[in-house]
Amino acid sequence: MKMKRGPFAEAWKTRLWQQLVDDLLLKFRRCNYGLPGALEQRSFERSVQKKKSLRARYLYGIVFLFANLVAWCVRDYGQKVTPQLHYLKSCGIGGLECFHTMGVLRVSLGCFIFFFTMFLTTCNTSKLYETRNTWHSRWWPLKFIMLIVSLTIPFFLPSNLIQLYGELARVGAGVFLILQLISVIQFITWWNKCWMPDATGKQSCFLGLFTSTLFYIASVCGIGMMYSLYVPKPSCTLNIFFITWTAVLLLVMLAISLHSKVNRGLLSSGIMASYIVFLCWSAIRSEPAAKKCSPQKHENEHGDWTTVLGFLIAIFAIVIATFSTGIDSQTFQFRKDEVQHEDDIPYKYGFFHLIFSLGAMYFAMLFISWNLDNSTRKWSIDVGWASTWVKIVNEWFAATIYIWKLIYPVVKQTKVMDQEEPVQQAGNSVL
Repeated sequence: MKMKRGPFAEAWKTRLWQQLVDDLLLKFRRCNYGLPGALEQRSFERSVQKKKSLRARYLYGIVFLFANLVAWCVRDYGQKVTPQLHYLKSCGIGGLECFHTMGVLRVSLGCFIFFFTMFLTTCNTSKLYETRNTWHSRWWPLKFIMLIVSLTIPFFLPSNLIQLYGELARVGAGVFLILQLISVIQFITWWNKCWMPDATGKQSCFLGLFTSTLFYIASVCGIGMMYSLYVPKPSCTLNIFFITWTAVLLLVMLAISLHSKVNRGLLSSGIMASYIVFLCWSAIRSEPAAKKCSPQKHENEHGDWTTVLGFLIAIFAIVIATFSTGIDSQTFQFRKDEVQHEDDIPYKYGFFHLIFSLGAMYFAMLFISWNLDNSTRKWSIDVGWASTWVKIVNEWFAATIYIWKLIYPVVKQTKVMDQEEPVQQAGNSVL
């Protein structure tokens, strides 16, 4: 006689089978992943890889600083090792053509080769698990050897090729300046958006107003200082024009940003005003020494402590500007709505290395003062009329881009309204 199974027995049997299936699934996961928390382990590995790629940025910055220092040593003190370079026929008799302007261009070409090679090998990298991510973040002994080889090869190249690279470096340096300007303006816009919220925002505007006031005071004081230092006589018409036009640009940016249709606030225009005043001051300081309009004198060949300190600050400023532009790849993305996944790289490796390769051309132009024919003085950087005009044009271009960024939304809105009016009139006529 068979006994009937009750509902308790059936439930117990179902639970036993479910537990058996769960145990089998757990064993299957352990066999495939090796650890019970495979997802947590993967997340931890991704976090470690992101940290390595972020640390790699600073190592590349150190490499770029090292190349700058090598270029300076070759330019100012390279002639002391001339006897050791007598076998380099491509550098002329006794290796004299390896130094000063040509020496800086050779080191710059080596730095460009290194970073452009990194650009070609890491371009279009998107995921952390790709082999190119490992190449970007690791293998430093191999990349150090590649750097030394890249810096050595240009010293065996003929001077005609180096001269051609110098002409191309002017173009590359100009592109670098444009990209740097766009990055700076985008940063100023972000700063203004965070500290100067709109009328619907709950954040206080006190900090933004206070900061903008400081920037405007600094800009006005800077213009006054430039008049007092660099316009000792009425005959300094060029400096008067530079400073006066900078003050006009400052007033124009202030008026447009406070216009009722633009209404961008004071902070962004205040920061931009300080920036263009700084560019104007830097341009006037780059003028060749003249007793008539310049207080500094460059007769000292070795330079005093202020010259040395200013030179070192300028080198570090080049490195920081290149680094900050290189990590700002989001500003130059065509699509702003891309979703960031956990296994995506933290920044665009190809763009980062491309900026550093253009930065190599830029620092070469600064060391030779944008002049391929004449040698520069020791402990000097970016001095000469060519450097002055490059900075002045850079200032005017920065102000133009910023003003266009202010008025573009208004112009776009006006065009849309003009296009909508004929459509409405046609609809009314049909009715």
